[in-house]
Amino acid sequence: MELSPRVAVVAITPEGGALARRIAAALGDAEVHGLRGRAGDADVRFTETSQHLRALFEDGRPIAGVCAVGILVRSVAPALQDKRAEPPVVAVSDDGAFVVPLLGGHRGGVELARRIASEIGATAAVTTAGDRRFGIALDAPPAGWTLANPEDGKPFVASLLRGARVRAPARLASEAPWLAESRLPFDDAGELAIRVDAASASGAPDTLVYRPRRLAVGIGCERGAAGDEIAALARSCLDAAGLAPGAVAGVFSIDLKSDEPAVHALAGSLGVPARFFSAAALEAEAPRLRNPSDLVFRAVGCHGVAEGAALAAAGPEGELVVEKTRSQRGTCAIACAPAPLDASSIGSPRGELAVVGIGPGDAGTLTPEARAAIERAGHLVGYRRYLDLAAGLVRGGPAVHPYELGEERARAARAIELAAEGGRVALVCSGDPGIYAMASLVMEALDRAPNPASRRIEVRVVPGVSALQAAAARAGAPIGHDFCAVSLSDLLTPREVVEERLAAAARADFVIALYNPVSAARRETFDRALWILGEHRRAETPVVVARNLGRTGERVDVVPLGGIDPERIDMLTVLIVGSSRTRTFAHGGAERAYTPRGYDLHAGVPERSTA
Repeated sequence: MELSPRVAVVAITPEGGALARRIAAALGDAEVHGLRGRAGDADVRFTETSQHLRALFEDGRPIAGVCAVGILVRSVAPALQDKRAEPPVVAVSDDGAFVVPLLGGHRGGVELARRIASEIGATAAVTTAGDRRFGIALDAPPAGWTLANPEDGKPFVASLLRGARVRAPARLASEAPWLAESRLPFDDAGELAIRVDAASASGAPDTLVYRPRRLAVGIGCERGAAGDEIAALARSCLDAAGLAPGAVAGVFSIDLKSDEPAVHALAGSLGVPARFFSAAALEAEAPRLRNPSDLVFRAVGCHGVAEGAALAAAGPEGELVVEKTRSQRGTCAIACAPAPLDASSIGSPRGELAVVGIGPGDAGTLTPEARAAIERAGHLVGYRRYLDLAAGLVRGGPAVHPYELGEERARAARAIELAAEGGRVALVCSGDPGIYAMASLVMEALDRAPNPASRRIEVRVVPGVSALQAAAARAGAPIGHDFCAVSLSDLLTPREVVEERLAAAARADFVIALYNPVSAARRETFDRALWILGEHRRAETPVVVARNLGRTGERVDVVPLGGIDPERIDMLTVLIVGSSRTRTFAHGGAERAYTPRGYDLHAGVPERSTA
């Protein structure tokens, strides 16, 4: 089953911080967001309360704010749009006495409020009339169900509150016990009606139609089939059988098609998962196929892809309701299961590999995209030290695969292997994964991968804040003009090549970021680099020396090139060597460095920017 977004328990006072920690521990799937300098211990710190709350809301994060209702309302009000899409927002009084669901009540807000109240001994102040009187949110059916006409939910509930009664099918208790067990006023002569139906018929203000997601759409297609063609094929099959798209639980195919864009596009358009079976699993359905094909068997190892996938997904009691139907480059079949399907537990997903940059090491510099990729992961792979930060962001006990320095190729290979098995993997790097990190190794490994399954995984490179960016930001703006980066490591690049590149950059008057300046076995390279730089730069050239960025013991100094002490440089240090135009000045008790964006060589003053 897909993970819902992690609950953010937000606190802005010391008392609220303590209560937020209790709530997060009780929920087990939450993290504490605390106002910096006020809320005590927190997983994520922020400085602007309203801005932070709105960002969480816009990202779809459920929010439990240990604060006044007014703070939450004023913060998220500018982002309010569609009540059916908004995440839950609940307010918790800082004395722990009351929990009030404010928004997203029918998307888990009421349940979240009641859960928090139960865990901390508070009162859940539920104000939604339908929930209070009938014990059910009619416009928010449980997993496996959809409401065909959500726009009619409000007038339907209004009629109920005025005393109207509800007609329902006799089979309601067996088909939809969640409805039958509610406190709805059922009456065979009721003015309102509830229907449970996978057909495409629509409802009305006096009739709610609930559709169980019992349909499995099986797809087979040629490589590179157009998404529009496959979508039109599936829609025509549903229409011909009088079936509603809202009753579809998932789109299914053979694992050879797990990277086929058309299959994923169809699943996305229906709002359901795409899942895949091995040829052996599909061949097990051969006795139930209505249109077996020896040609298909010779091509992929099973006698039917579309029908086989639909039947495999629907289970042993499922039946074909639409036989294999062809388009120019695709086939479609639909099977119906006796009960709603949890597609996310059927077959296998397409494997995912996110190569994630976590920045310098401070949780505050972790981008929302990187955080989301880590939270989503079922496997974390990386250097042991980097995993310490990432592991705390993932729920459900992810599998952690730690490696030591020097095992970079093994890390990349293991991450790809896990993704090829259908796993959701985050390969964690410090800084930015594309800058002297794991992204290039992953691409190289994929380029040479002998396993076809490796080439079908989804790969994303998630950027992070690089060390050179963090160091520059701490010091001012030394990379405000043309710059480059040079790694002094000779593990993968011959030393003479490193020196040639450094000399060329120095001659061209680039600002130069130096990565991997020394190691335990390699200190003379840095001494040589200083000599090369000294051939092209004045001794007073400003150099930013940044160590332990984003970690305990961080230190950033601006020193002259001629004053660098090589003994204070290590592998945790990054240096930014200024160009001939880089300047320094004293500000706020510290030395600041910057390189003007443009300059007039004759007047010696910056040119006017057109930006």
